[in-house]
Amino acid sequence: MRHALHVSALAAQNSAQDAFNPRRSEMSSFLSSMGIGARNNAARSPAPKGAPGQGQPPQQQPAPGQGYSNAPLPRGAGGNGQGAKSGQQQDRLYLCYPFVKAALVKGNFKTIVALPKYVDVNEWVAVNLVDLFNNLNLFYAVVTEFCTVENNPTMSAGPGMDYTWIDANRKRVKLPAPQYIDYVLTWVEGLIKDEAVFPTKAGREFSPNFPSVARHIYTQLLRIFAHLYHAHYEVYLHLSMEGHLNSLFAHFLTFGREFDLLEPKECRAPKEGWPFVIGDLMDAWRGLGILEA
Repeated sequence: MRHALHVSALAAQNSAQDAFNPRRSEMSSFLSSMGIGARNNAARSPAPKGAPGQGQPPQQQPAPGQGYSNAPLPRGAGGNGQGAKSGQQQDRLYLCYPFVKAALVKGNFKTIVALPKYVDVNEWVAVNLVDLFNNLNLFYAVVTEFCTVENNPTMSAGPGMDYTWIDANRKRVKLPAPQYIDYVLTWVEGLIKDEAVFPTKAGREFSPNFPSVARHIYTQLLRIFAHLYHAHYEVYLHLSMEGHLNSLFAHFLTFGREFDLLEPKECRAPKEGWPFVIGDLMDAWRGLGILEA
């Protein structure tokens, strides 16, 4: 089972990305005709894959579990909450009807994520993380030309929620969203291909620290979801993809809760009362019965 699941997941990622390129061109033309592409394309700044943005200190991709800060860096001097107030005045479309209840999957997500009988829990977590990573990668591909250094100078998930990177000198630094996301996706892809972390060969066992690595992977993917909802949700709406995105994220959240990958501190804003996409969506979906209480 291990060979088939891991190999097929990697093959599916490559073939899906190849097939996705023509679709991206169609999406670009469609959004440009609606005024979205024209606004964002002008601000696009090409940069080498994984290279730091201009003016940023050189970065080094960290080892698993060592290079990420779990604490968002509040915006504004003194943390007076002004950012939160302005954010609360904006309509958050992902919480509005009918978008908040749009979904492809009807029923209980716990049935989908439940551990099958006779399957090792590490094997199940690994396979699902690979699938979730591949799907999230495709959703990010939809908005890559709109997620630019100019449009998204920080990895923001809402007021007071700028995720930070820890550089080679162990300092927390803000990175543009596309650079942060590129670092994360490159790091996760490297781990998936690493036999010591995601074993695929017979006789190879998972490392004792695999649950910790899985939790770090999950946390970083969660932050990408948060940024996509906060900064790029209107693109998915214009493409009528809100149901697809909602179903994937609800699946992701249910899986994380079921296997203790979701850290509670990642679900709330740094100050009570501040809006935050993850916690607010979870509350809304519990009220709608999409997620269990």
